[in-house]
Amino acid sequence: MAGRKTPKSTAGAAGSSATIAVYSVKGGVGKTTIAANLAWCSAELSGHPTLLWDLDAAGGSGFLYGLEPKGSKLAEDVFSKERPAEALIRETSYDMLDILPADESIRALDAQLMQIGKRKRLAKLTEGLAERYTRIILDCPPVMNELSSQVIRAADLIIVPLPPSPLSKRAFDIVVREVAGTGKRHPPILPVFSMLDLRRGLHREARAQNPDWPAIPYASAVEQCAAQQRPVGEIAARSSAAGGFNALWRAIERKLAQLGK
Repeated sequence: MAGRKTPKSTAGAAGSSATIAVYSVKGGVGKTTIAANLAWCSAELSGHPTLLWDLDAAGGSGFLYGLEPKGSKLAEDVFSKERPAEALIRETSYDMLDILPADESIRALDAQLMQIGKRKRLAKLTEGLAERYTRIILDCPPVMNELSSQVIRAADLIIVPLPPSPLSKRAFDIVVREVAGTGKRHPPILPVFSMLDLRRGLHREARAQNPDWPAIPYASAVEQCAAQQRPVGEIAARSSAAGGFNALWRAIERKLAQLGK
């Protein structure tokens, strides 16, 4: 791509890379939209060489950037060492932002990981990719299995989107228990209100109970991400939604700085 700034190796920049997982055991919480927009914030606002890695068979992250996987049944090969991850990485139209898209083969990934028996396979892959990208953002499927366990082992920080509802609170508690169950040195968790609509009493109550949590508002600009296949920061830079993503990214960077990342 002419004129594009290609992410360069960051080898030797110890402590500068980080893997951020956007994860929830509940579907329909805005996880993919958050992951895609955070990747844009990482690349465009902070200038990080950034990789958005789609681990959800639905392939939403790639779609939001107008990308589809080339061929079929390729993404799973990355984990079996049959194909290097670099071979599947796709450039976006944004400097410093690449995507490793998902495809249907990801549906069988959990069984493959169990067969391989490598409990830190994903962590090893992200460590290798960290030589090229200082921020790796994982768009994770809403599951609790070997893949989610590997995500937790690979992540430096876990972002949990939570629409304000009793079911979301229950889902968050499940994630906390799952992460804590991986051992004493588990990654920190950052809960995020998604689709927050302060016109609703339940949402106002939830916000009042957790005023320090980052929040992404329910807004038409967010819905337009899928329609236009562009991030909110490009569609409506001055919108409350763009402000929410920017504030969330700043909160993530502060947390990573505390971790030495």
